[in-house]
Amino acid sequence: MLKIYFAGSIRGGREQIDIYQKMLAYLRKYGQVLTEHIGEDNLTKRGESGMDDTTIYQRDIDWLVSSDMVVAEVSNPSLGVGFEIAKAIEFNKQVICFYRKQSDQRLSAMIAGCPDVKVFEYDIFEDFTGIIDSVFKKIKTNLK
Repeated sequence: MLKIYFAGSIRGGREQIDIYQKMLAYLRKYGQVLTEHIGEDNLTKRGESGMDDTTIYQRDIDWLVSSDMVVAEVSNPSLGVGFEIAKAIEFNKQVICFYRKQSDQRLSAMIAGCPDVKVFEYDIFEDFTGIIDSVFKKIKTNLK
């Protein structure tokens, strides 16, 4: 079963929680999502309670290492998501980012300009599903 690491802002803000939940649910049809907690309603921008930062870091690095690919929602700027993307590239993982174009901000050049990251702009959830279906169709074809 394909292991998917989903990255989305936590401490950088939870403005995208509704779309994270939809994305996570949709990604489950293609594999195991290791980072289900990103979509939890009780997770606030204060982060996870009951775990110290070192434990969270090590758990997430372990998940990154064991994942087959990273899918990141990057509309909300997040230091953690940027770090996860950089580590995923270092670990030779396929990285796919989704960015909802907004008039008041632009995607970081470090993500948009990185040749190791595929960035897709979307407006509505159905744009995401169409892109994901296409990506996974290609992955399935390449596995044959």
